[in-house]
Amino acid sequence: MSSAPSSTPPPRRSSPFRVGLLGTGYIASWHADALRAVKGTTLAAVCDRDEALARSFASRRGLPEDRAFPSLEAMLQAPGPGLDAVHVLLPPDRHAAAAEALIAAGVHVLLEKPMGVTGDECRRLTALAEAKGVSLGVNHNFLFAPAHERLRGDALSGRIGRLDRVDLTWHRPLGQLQDGPFDIWMLRDPANVLLEIGPHLVSALLDLAWDRREELGPMTARAGWPTTLPGGGRFFRRWQVDAGGDALAASLSLAFGPGFDEHAARVRGALAVGVADLERDVYVLREHVPAGMDVDRYRRSLAEAKALKSQARRTLAAYALSKVKLAKVGGPYGASIVGALRRFYEDLAAGRPVDRRLSGSFGAEVVAVCERLGREGAEAAAAATPAPAPPAAAPAIPATTTTARPEVLVLGATGFIGRRLVAKLVDAGRPTRVLVRNPGRIPDELRREGVEVVVGDLVRPEDVERALEGISGVVHLARAAAARQWSEYLEQDVAVTRRLAEACLARGVRRLVYTGTIDSYYAGAKAGTITEETPLDPMIARRNYYARAKAASEGELLAMHRERGLPLVIARPGIVVGAGGSPFHWGVGMWSFQAVCRLWGDGTNPLPLVLVDDVADGLIACLDAPGIEGQSFNLAADSGVTARRYVEALDAASGSTFQVRAGSIRSYYLADMAKWVVKCAAGHPDRRRRPAYRDWESRSQRARFDCSKARRDLGWKPVDDPAELLRLGVAEPASAALR
Repeated sequence: MSSAPSSTPPPRRSSPFRVGLLGTGYIASWHADALRAVKGTTLAAVCDRDEALARSFASRRGLPEDRAFPSLEAMLQAPGPGLDAVHVLLPPDRHAAAAEALIAAGVHVLLEKPMGVTGDECRRLTALAEAKGVSLGVNHNFLFAPAHERLRGDALSGRIGRLDRVDLTWHRPLGQLQDGPFDIWMLRDPANVLLEIGPHLVSALLDLAWDRREELGPMTARAGWPTTLPGGGRFFRRWQVDAGGDALAASLSLAFGPGFDEHAARVRGALAVGVADLERDVYVLREHVPAGMDVDRYRRSLAEAKALKSQARRTLAAYALSKVKLAKVGGPYGASIVGALRRFYEDLAAGRPVDRRLSGSFGAEVVAVCERLGREGAEAAAAATPAPAPPAAAPAIPATTTTARPEVLVLGATGFIGRRLVAKLVDAGRPTRVLVRNPGRIPDELRREGVEVVVGDLVRPEDVERALEGISGVVHLARAAAARQWSEYLEQDVAVTRRLAEACLARGVRRLVYTGTIDSYYAGAKAGTITEETPLDPMIARRNYYARAKAASEGELLAMHRERGLPLVIARPGIVVGAGGSPFHWGVGMWSFQAVCRLWGDGTNPLPLVLVDDVADGLIACLDAPGIEGQSFNLAADSGVTARRYVEALDAASGSTFQVRAGSIRSYYLADMAKWVVKCAAGHPDRRRRPAYRDWESRSQRARFDCSKARRDLGWKPVDDPAELLRLGVAEPASAALR
């Protein structure tokens, strides 16, 4: 194993480093925030092959539009001052090519873990950086979390004593297993998850036992708890790695199924035990005191309690102060990234090799270990639990699998309601076309005969035109998932819907069914009974952006119906539950960690629940029923089920007892007002939306929804029986989500 960083940075410099971000996904926001806290750096450019995302990201970060680029080449060749360093925030299989291009251009590189996908390519990158004289760093950010730093200090200083045991835990649900995308690199091969997530634990193990890491071999891995992904892919949700022997042993445990979140490190030595809870960013050192056994236990317990209390207060204070711009570092995760970036740029500025934990040689070593463990563990598990045979006619993606030309187009088909709608249409012998932006999100329900997949983006008119060819009926379920500010909702939701309607008119589409939401109504204590004759909230401008955007889209579509004859029908589903959805529904209450539910009020009033299959039936009726153009239909069952009864059914189905608390609407409102004051003080872009009590009160759903019009005019027959609704809407989804 190599032990020293290989890259040799240039002499010391004092001017700020101009930094670019390659990739504007989830982690990019953390890097951008961290750079603001790192002295001597400035964010100068961003790049994403989705240029709209790059521009949106740049705008939120105060960069001019011409500093957002669609390719790495364009970013490197842009006029003006060049970049000193680029953070590579791409999928792992694209790291090596990007890093090679940056090294060739003489730009310092900071790669997100994993450094690459094979040890060989990582070692090649390290050699290239050494030859070019640029710095190559790899961000194993949790190695710079305050709790890990304290554990590391005690381990390396000898305070814990000679180490004999290291236990590392990563137990966190993996959202992509439920919602996709299912074609991301991490899910393409069962071994990849150990390269994607494994570095968090392997890097910590190698760091803590650095001088004795030769004693950790040979490491062995076991994988289990298999699941089959849409499209036939295989994934193992539990991994166990054992390392070491008699003098030093180690255990790494990873689990990706539902359950309590854990990310922790425990190190036992001859003198003490150090425990770092990375999830909470707290650290305790368990060491003896000069006293008898009973007093020793008592004093150690008091010391631990005092340390935990002090650290918890400090972590909360740092988070709060960061929100009002009085501190640059916020929560634990952000602090860990700040720590890594700060060390990288301090080393660069000082003209010294980067910290060992950030070095290319260390990154290559971590990848080599994870690569071998992932391959061996996945192969052994596959041999022990053979994968089921793939479906007989699983189509490739994208693909056309219809023998008849589709006449129905569903937008938002990969969502909860969209999946069931398409399945019902195809089951009824109606070939259906779906427009999907990311084919990797296509679930098994859509990988079947009778579904035609068109890959494209609803925001691009040319893609909409392709999707509409030969179509007579359109169901619009899509929403602007990435929008955060009102301007983005206007651009990505309202304007997109208007352009779709224009295209439908130009194509002579027979009917456009638009799905609004009951959230656009005021449904608080004074609402009474709501029917389709009830106007949408007259104070909608004070409501949440989602409800407001839906209402704005409805208004534009109805105007086009009146003035230009747009063949429009509007459906407003209630709180939709059922198979394929999460049982932890925010229409019932505010869920935290899938364990605690704070109700919207006391939870004793009936909720407008409705099964997803019934919503799909209602949408099909909206598509087909004659003479209903220009009308709207609310879709909610009349079950009488309250929020408390819902949670009781979830308890029974899951075998757990969830914490449930009544939530005062006033307390929600006051908390939102406090956040708004902080946003105003911090100059947050969202500060212009002042919270409204009315918005929070509507979440209590105190109104009664009379959906007799849908029953009469559409022939709609939802499940009203409470026991059956709870079985299909709560028990079955809970069994699927928690197993």
